[in-house]
Amino acid sequence: MGSLLDYRAIREDFPILSTRMNGRPLVFLDSAASSQKPQRVIDAFNDYYRCRNANIHRGAYRLSYEATDLYETTRRRVAHLLNAPHPESCVFTRNATESINLVARSWGEANLEEGDEILVSELEHHSNLVPWFMVAQRCGARIRHIPLTADYQLDLSRLDEVINARTRIIAVQHMSNALGVIHDLKRIGARARSAGALFLIDGAQGASHLRVDVQDLDCDFYALSAHKMLGPTGVGVLYGKRELMEAMPPFLGGGDMILTVWKDGFKPAPLPNKFEAGTPNIAGVVAFAIALDYLEKVGLERIHQHEAALLSYAVEELSRVPGLTLYGTSDLSVRGGVVSFNVDGVHAHDVGTILDEEGIAIRAGHHCCEPLMRLLDIPGTARASFYMYNGPEDVDALVRALHKVRDIFRSAVKS
Repeated sequence: MGSLLDYRAIREDFPILSTRMNGRPLVFLDSAASSQKPQRVIDAFNDYYRCRNANIHRGAYRLSYEATDLYETTRRRVAHLLNAPHPESCVFTRNATESINLVARSWGEANLEEGDEILVSELEHHSNLVPWFMVAQRCGARIRHIPLTADYQLDLSRLDEVINARTRIIAVQHMSNALGVIHDLKRIGARARSAGALFLIDGAQGASHLRVDVQDLDCDFYALSAHKMLGPTGVGVLYGKRELMEAMPPFLGGGDMILTVWKDGFKPAPLPNKFEAGTPNIAGVVAFAIALDYLEKVGLERIHQHEAALLSYAVEELSRVPGLTLYGTSDLSVRGGVVSFNVDGVHAHDVGTILDEEGIAIRAGHHCCEPLMRLLDIPGTARASFYMYNGPEDVDALVRALHKVRDIFRSAVKS
């Protein structure tokens, strides 16, 4: 397998990858759930609490000024990564889930009315479904779905069937966490523009693997999670067009989000503080800047190319395992580094348990995509997901372990 990345050198930066699981060298194939962290990110997180800890935007002393500067530096780094024109339109949240909830609650409740339509797809993660269900129930809006092709891509040739004058927002993922398919966002965004609808992208599986340019995509909102991008847990970002964000009411009240409070009312602060109530995960945000530096240094284009090569190798090798079903499109040019599969006659959880005994970490279950699993008519899948620190030897270990899964269950059936 050819690769542009020296993934073996990269692995040296991630201390957990030299550890063992169940007595065997760890083979980590679950980065779609949460990526591992390089030592420099761990150090930045610890250094903040050891040497720089103070609350931000409040203190009249040097330590607080420095903490505030570090926090705001990360905001500027995020804006640079996304090519956002205004750093203040990048709001820190806890994760992509909270970012989407923020839009659904703030923009949705202020703008949606009975009969309005929200367009999603059956590929979506629950985080980009449930917030819309909740706001639709409150406002009387209707949820509609972009049709899927036979190989579970969004069927964009049928957009006209589901977009009309009542469509107010189109909310789709950048990349499927369950099947790995990468969507043609510019085409969807252009159709949203022509219909006068807003366009939200769930970038939980996109920003960590693909170059994102929110101006080129012309999206109204882009949501991401730091923990899938080498950063700490508990940090997310919502990018939104400034004029939209300025018009939206606050999501949470208290703390840093106020400009003035009277006995009987308040005036919210301008962006970004309006959407950042209370003391945030300062250490996590500060360490996220180091993760972003790492991503930029390695290069998102090279990361994607490396994962594409690894995906091609994995699909080829897994296809040779008897009795194994692969899910998702065979057009690998529109897929990221995710492989979902089942072994005939073996529950995905049993596959995951046996692989765990071999030191291999994968995800097993419905992947927070129950509508998709119902469409596939299966309870769940086993899922291997790759990142910059994986190599073909990880795929080889996975294939060997899957042969063991078959041997174990074949023996069980015979006994």
